[in-house]
Amino acid sequence: MHPAFEGMREPYFKEEFFYAWQNGKTGYPLIDACMRSLHQNGWITFRMRAMLVSFASYHLWLDWRKTAPFLAQLFTDYEPGIHYSQFQMQSGVTGINAIRMYNPIKQSQDHDPQGKFIRRYLPELGKVPDEFIHEPWLMQDSALNYPPPIVDHTIAVKHARAEIAKFSKQEGFIQQTKEVKEKLSSRRKKKSPKKGKKPDQLSFDI
Repeated sequence: MHPAFEGMREPYFKEEFFYAWQNGKTGYPLIDACMRSLHQNGWITFRMRAMLVSFASYHLWLDWRKTAPFLAQLFTDYEPGIHYSQFQMQSGVTGINAIRMYNPIKQSQDHDPQGKFIRRYLPELGKVPDEFIHEPWLMQDSALNYPPPIVDHTIAVKHARAEIAKFSKQEGFIQQTKEVKEKLSSRRKKKSPKKGKKPDQLSFDI
């Protein structure tokens, strides 16, 4: 974790957002279906894991040190060396990785266009027509037993980008970024053997 991002999310942690995310009740169908599926099966694809973390980190502005231990308890393939480094990367706090803010509506349309996965894990949306399955809040049926979106996607992402940009402009950020990169992500290139010279190989005296 880049030291400049200390304190960025911690003071703004909302327990009600955390609860909704944990229990698949955010109002975004694919987010909720993924979380409920994870509760039942202990596994989801890498893209869906990244989306869950992205949504928690950017849309709900939850600190990864709260959300990471929770998902660690659910993953049957939990491996701390991979889990926590991926969580920091997906939360945008390494300073050396691209910021990926997934649009939960577009992801839903792209990866579950007919809503089969969504309906499997969100039975309350079982009778919602295909045209509304990704955005059920657009339906006029006020009796729909499903919560409205917990946050507005556009507003939440705009806020997240602005906050990360603000913390990235702190004095010393660039130098600290270089240190983080040197320590954690540097890879020295191996020199290629000269033409005509065979690379050294292991030999066995049999």
